[in-house]
Amino acid sequence: MNKMFRLGLLLLSLSALLAAPVQAERLKDITSVAGVRTNQLVGYGLVVGLDGTGDKTSFTSQTFRNMLNNFGVAIPPNVDPKSKNIAAVAIHADLPPFAKPGQPIDVTVSTIGDAKSLRGGSLLMAPLKGADGNVYAIAQGNLVVSGFGVQGSDGSRLSLNVPSVGRIPNGATVERTVPNAFAQGDSLMFNLNHPDFTTARRVAEQINNLLGPDMAQALDAASIRVRAPRDPSQRVSFLSVLENLEVQPGEETARVIINSRTGTIIIGQNVRVSPVAITHGGLTVAITENLDVAQPNVLGGGNTVVTPRTEIEIEEGSGRMFEFAPGATLSDIVEAVNQVGAAPGDLMAILEALKQSGALKAELVVI
Repeated sequence: MNKMFRLGLLLLSLSALLAAPVQAERLKDITSVAGVRTNQLVGYGLVVGLDGTGDKTSFTSQTFRNMLNNFGVAIPPNVDPKSKNIAAVAIHADLPPFAKPGQPIDVTVSTIGDAKSLRGGSLLMAPLKGADGNVYAIAQGNLVVSGFGVQGSDGSRLSLNVPSVGRIPNGATVERTVPNAFAQGDSLMFNLNHPDFTTARRVAEQINNLLGPDMAQALDAASIRVRAPRDPSQRVSFLSVLENLEVQPGEETARVIINSRTGTIIIGQNVRVSPVAITHGGLTVAITENLDVAQPNVLGGGNTVVTPRTEIEIEEGSGRMFEFAPGATLSDIVEAVNQVGAAPGDLMAILEALKQSGALKAELVVI
């Protein structure tokens, strides 16, 4: 299976998927409740027990000296406690909403010095602080490192993955609760993960159909305010019902996404191309649209119907042979790619030119 055929098959599968009717989604899958969020924690600590893969930076020595002083071990000022078996690390974790003291959370540990690997090391007790400077968790435990590295005496080196980063499952214990506004006020706010005016209106209508008029109000394309009971226990049951409510989201904005690094091209469902002539290398493509009028049977009744008909003319020159015929709809684009095959770079160049000319009726996003 060559590269061109795989690209055409991918776009064909995508068109079939996008052509399917939009399915209803649960409210919990397309929204989040305002105030119910994770909080980032960060800390600094020491990893010990390394097999000669630690660092010798000055701040590592200073941290090690301070730790020993806390345990009553005094190191002479003229002695530099450098060791290849310790490493200074940065620690970060996400504190989930409603986390209570005593609950464990996962932490990620990364070297900040010149340590070669954290494999086999153990993190000593280290506080994790939030943006407000308060300590919300304490981390400690043995690291799980997926990568490893070896180095020969001649300077040769072999490494797999990243041995300077590790994780400690359940490696921190929550010490402080983060207050939130979930149980405050007489309303809840739902925020759409992807703001859309149509979706916001439909969410409000579905909630009002279930609970009664004026219970929900769409404030903008992202936020829907819902009146809620003040009692916390009733509010939990109330939200449990709402988050399983199914809503049909609005159709996405017509958009073409191009990844310039990998050559990946995603074409949205509502993308349209106006009649236009394209010359790319030695190829000229002309696209025209005609309107056909279908008259009903005089005796059978019916209505007169106007149907668009797209015609594509291709003229090949003596240059590089490449055929790509963007049509009036996504299906025409996919059909042209499957019939001829086009390199991702050629598709990018044509789509960008179509956007500049105004013929591409979609937002072009390059990542």
